Amino acid sequence: GMGWALLGVGLLLALYTLLRYGLRPAALSPCSRTELRGRTAIVTGERRERPPGTAPPWPGPRAHRSVPFPSAGGSGGIGAATALELARGGARVVLAARNALRGEATARRIRTETGNPEVRFMQLDLASLRSVRAFASAFLRQEPHLHLLINNAGVSAGGTTEDGFSLSFQVNHLGHFLLTQLLLERLQSCAPSRVVIVASRAHCAGRLHPDTLGRPPPGPLSAFQDYCDSKLANVLHARELATRLQGTQVTCYALHPGFVNTELFRHTPLWLKPFFFPLVWLFFCEAAEGAQTSLYCATQEGLECFSGRYFADCHLQEPWPQARDDRLARTLWDASERLVGLVGPGESPSP
Repeated sequence: GMGWALLGVGLLLALYTLLRYGLRPAALSPCSRTELRGRTAIVTGERRERPPGTAPPWPGPRAHRSVPFPSAGGSGGIGAATALELARGGARVVLAARNALRGEATARRIRTETGNPEVRFMQLDLASLRSVRAFASAFLRQEPHLHLLINNAGVSAGGTTEDGFSLSFQVNHLGHFLLTQLLLERLQSCAPSRVVIVASRAHCAGRLHPDTLGRPPPGPLSAFQDYCDSKLANVLHARELATRLQGTQVTCYALHPGFVNTELFRHTPLWLKPFFFPLVWLFFCEAAEGAQTSLYCATQEGLECFSGRYFADCHLQEPWPQARDDRLARTLWDASERLVGLVGPGESPSP
């Protein structure tokens, strides 16, 4: 009897190991730590609760719905993990996020953990173009250098912003588009420098219609579609930005961070949770793993010739066909310039 019991326990342990570590994607080996002293980085982060009274944007892959800058002791997100590793490399790091309490706590935690005093928080609400402009103005006034801009923040939620755009599309694309443009001169003056845009494999379901850009898509899955559209915009933004920055020594990259197990399924209907938690447990990676491709694109030497390209698992990958459409990328750029107020309605877009 005892022998059979031990055999059963052994088989269960073997099954656990196979399921836990065999079916999940292999953890990436940490990117080699680059010496970043003297370099300044911005990492954007966003935590926004679902607006009261709105339905959760289920179903859909919230591949990038994490809590980038949680309070100390909380579960970390991609942004916090990215900032932590940059600080470990000696960089001066600016955490740019909406929630001051959480942002200050995370900056303190990173300073303590790394021994790097050059980590600070600055408030930025990407759902407000006014806030984006205020952040950029304050940063340019207070910080003389910028070498890395990591557009990490992402939400998947319904609702509209004070500027009248759908929440996900503004936070994920338009806010970052404006931020990048306002900081571009500083990036160029500090070259070689990089812009890293955290997109998602969800761009495969994106559909962009220039005439209705920024408006919530119709249909019952509006919030999910809006998220996918914003992720397609992220990949196209990197593509067109690279074209416009040729010869400047400023390069840019879009990436899929992996499916990250943070608070991805917090708003999942109760009846669905028993089905999805095993999948999360088996297949989703931790935040530190999710940050690896961001860090790779930010610090790996020799990537300059791949500016504008798309990465996943620290490797170059081809995005879906609609994300390789140069004409759509130019159209999106021109429309984005108008929507964020960089170009007036009657003015010609930038060349």
